[in-house]
Amino acid sequence: MLCAWIGSSALPSRAAGGEGGLLCSAASAVARAAQPGLGLLLKVRTNPSDPIQTVPGMPPVLDAGNLYSGTAADRLSPAVGGALSRIYVPNRRSNSGYVIDPATLAVVDRFSVGASPQHVVPSWDLKTLWVANNGARRSSGSLTPIDPKTGKPGTAVPVDDPYNLYFTPDGRAAIVVAERHKRLDFRDPQTMALEQSIEAPNCSGINHADFSIDGRYAIFTCEFRGGGLVKIDLVNRKVLGYLRFPRRGMPQDIRISPDGTRFYVADMHADGVYVVDGDSFTETDFIPTGIGTHGLYPSRDGKELYVANRGSHSTRGAPHGKGSIAVLDFATGKVEHIWPIPGGGSPDMGNVSIDGKQLWLSGRFDNVVYDIDTTTGSVRSIPVGQEPHGLTVWPQPGRYSLGHTGNMR
Repeated sequence: MLCAWIGSSALPSRAAGGEGGLLCSAASAVARAAQPGLGLLLKVRTNPSDPIQTVPGMPPVLDAGNLYSGTAADRLSPAVGGALSRIYVPNRRSNSGYVIDPATLAVVDRFSVGASPQHVVPSWDLKTLWVANNGARRSSGSLTPIDPKTGKPGTAVPVDDPYNLYFTPDGRAAIVVAERHKRLDFRDPQTMALEQSIEAPNCSGINHADFSIDGRYAIFTCEFRGGGLVKIDLVNRKVLGYLRFPRRGMPQDIRISPDGTRFYVADMHADGVYVVDGDSFTETDFIPTGIGTHGLYPSRDGKELYVANRGSHSTRGAPHGKGSIAVLDFATGKVEHIWPIPGGGSPDMGNVSIDGKQLWLSGRFDNVVYDIDTTTGSVRSIPVGQEPHGLTVWPQPGRYSLGHTGNMR
């Protein structure tokens, strides 16, 4: 087990703001526990039945055994009342948003957004959908608000490099993921005014995240330069440490297990998901799922994880690749089904319908959206703009959104 503080010989107090951080290779949690002063990194829940002590302001965990219990089909919040049933698709290369009616599969609206739209993100309070336009590596980044009750975009807010967007579990801050700058910008969740930044200098390509069950930390993926993870203390807003996997890869999406103990990390080069113990921040397993593992979406009952395999190891893949969906059982860690995209495809990111019967994913290199039956794996395709990316399905069940394409709790 190799652990070293990067940028300082001090312990975690020096990790704030990117001044330092613990760089570890994947190995035994026992060896990790021998390191003094790791604090939050080694916080563990000894009894799974114990109530979860969340950070102040975070809604309580309804079921410690299934943190997705609040996103069941019958758990629509009053905050989404009046929202149109729609699929919102950001088309990265055509700088546009397409709107699909899931009942008819018809594209019912098109509109221009900012440069290089990456994801459509529900706000923490469920009242706004934000299109993250990261500006194609220029200084023209912005967030375009969409009113879910009308499906229409509003005036874009200039924001530096918003590749992705998340919200702290207490709803007090938006977290703009400035991928190009290796930085997390904490902003006012309504106005998007900048409040604070955290530098993550050893996380090249910081882009996707999920949050601990108690809201005390988040783990972000680092896509480039061999890949890895960075752990962020959300209470003190500082870098806690970095984790490297045994082989070079390209980590993409990340999702927490229903009981809050494990994080599943999609790796596009490794063709599967790494399993990471969140509290000890160590790799515990690897599960092969398919070529170009990319997006991760829990089933509506929280028992399965839908894994989108994009069919390519490249960020600029060809159409009609060996794309597929793997269905992973959370309880056993086994892949139950693999559903190939007929004729080849490139399933990327999206979400699940309210009733859980449909999985909606963008077809990144095929300029389509996939409507996938979660019982049979059958696929219907809808043509959209150029290079669709992080679509969202709206409305979604849940009390609040942690961001991305609808990480609901």
